[in-house]
Amino acid sequence: MALTQTEPSRRNYRVAILVGVIAGAVAAIVKFGWEVPLPPRTPERAVTNPPQAFLELLGFSDNFVHSSYSFNGNDGLPWVSFIVHFGFSIFFAVLYTVVAERFPQIKLWQGAAYGVAIWIAFHVVIMPLMGVVPAPWDQPFEEHFSELFGHIIWTW
Repeated sequence: MALTQTEPSRRNYRVAILVGVIAGAVAAIVKFGWEVPLPPRTPERAVTNPPQAFLELLGFSDNFVHSSYSFNGNDGLPWVSFIVHFGFSIFFAVLYTVVAERFPQIKLWQGAAYGVAIWIAFHVVIMPLMGVVPAPWDQPFEEHFSELFGHIIWTW
């Protein structure tokens, strides 16, 4: 079965990239907002969050990946993690918008299916295999709940 493709004359990859960058930045903020009432990790596991653990695997120092700043009386805001968070969001939003220009099926459920796919790929398969997070069966239900629905909201 062949995938339906958008007519080449209707594709505009420059606009798709621009929209992806903007949507990715906004979506990163939405995902942050989701995690305030529904934090995905226990306080103990949040001491080193997945972006920090990933950077440590790449050889970055513990001191660097835990670099933080203060704002409005809030100390310990992890700016390195925030850069990774925004970078991930923007990259996958641009990927989504560019692929959607040619293959509209990626927009299934207004993009929510894409969020589920990203959650499965990273939180259930890739990060556990890399040792960034525990195996899926060793993660608490609350983490799966927060991350799954957070990714759906992030890409919707």
